[in-house]
Amino acid sequence: MRTAGRLDGPASWRRLAVLVLLGTIGGVSLWSVVVILPSVQAEFAVARGGASLPYTLTLIGFGIGGVLMGRAADRFGVFTPVIFGAVVLCVGYIAAGFAATLWQFLLAHAVLIGLLGSSATFAPLVADVSHWFVRRRALAVAICACGNYFAGVVWPPVVEHFVQVVGWRRTEIGIGVACLVTMVPLAFALRSRPPEDSGVPGARPAAAPARLSLSPNAVQALLVIAGVACCVAMAMPQVHIVAYCGDLGYGPARGAEMLSLMLGFGVVSRVASGFIADRIGGLRTLLLGSTLQMVALLLYLGFNGLASLYVISALFGLFQGGIVPSYAIIVREYFAPQEAGVRVGVVLMATLIGMALGGWLSGAIFDLTGSYRAAFANGVLWNLLNLAIAAWLLWRGRQRSAFA
Repeated sequence: MRTAGRLDGPASWRRLAVLVLLGTIGGVSLWSVVVILPSVQAEFAVARGGASLPYTLTLIGFGIGGVLMGRAADRFGVFTPVIFGAVVLCVGYIAAGFAATLWQFLLAHAVLIGLLGSSATFAPLVADVSHWFVRRRALAVAICACGNYFAGVVWPPVVEHFVQVVGWRRTEIGIGVACLVTMVPLAFALRSRPPEDSGVPGARPAAAPARLSLSPNAVQALLVIAGVACCVAMAMPQVHIVAYCGDLGYGPARGAEMLSLMLGFGVVSRVASGFIADRIGGLRTLLLGSTLQMVALLLYLGFNGLASLYVISALFGLFQGGIVPSYAIIVREYFAPQEAGVRVGVVLMATLIGMALGGWLSGAIFDLTGSYRAAFANGVLWNLLNLAIAAWLLWRGRQRSAFA
């Protein structure tokens, strides 16, 4: 692969645009299975829980696959996993379209679409863009991470339209073909390696974790725990706001509007957090976002009027959207550039596991208590754990600097 362009230059921004497009296309896996859930439930005559399994396992596969694809990107460059992911996405969606049983459909989504396909369009892309920027690295990472949010805006109405017109099976097959014919040409724009690929100027050395008196793996472990904790808290409103509004008598349509509002402000938050992280660093940005997310969760506990829920949902999206990209910035600040793909993949996998766990845990707490108040309180406690880790790492770094 050739090396081209200059860090933070026009080639970097063109590459970022391609990465966002790939993230938007490949992020279809996180939303298509949600849209076709009623059709799948009716087709295979299963309960709602059984029909929901493909989403849960796709999310888990997406997280684990991010680590595998991140390692491949570290070794071969991002072009290889993206091409592989595009081909497997196509095969997976076609297989899902021809599935004769729920288990065949589930395996197609969990393994082919989530684990081996769509996972190539998140963590590896976020890690790759970090190699092409120095002065605007955090902003670039945050914009790249918006890909799956854009997917949540673009894909659901498209999928719903085609399900109504041609049925869910042909829609699945069509998604697979669309992914292949759009992602492969875009991937060829990613063949270039970043300038000074062995270690970009301005990046901190691989020994940076030593400044915390911690091994690299210890720092990684703490980031994993923090990632799970923040996203268990994050999942409560994102996964259950529609059901919560139904329980309050406002109807699911109101809850869906609040979810859209949340995701829309989440995009704003991700971009804004990039500007902030470029100035104060990843750990401080994580601490800020986590603190504000906890404030929003506490507001959910204090107010449940219709107007207030719209306002709080907008605030929640605005507060939490920048948290996940902060982890990628922290990885680039504390680890070697050559390890970015796999280490970013591990931390982002932890956040996805946190979302899956938080969505289930909030429902389980509701089943036990008959109310979402305890579930919101549970989210606050997990958020406190995330805050404690971020604050401790920041304090540790300051203490080491004071005695250096």
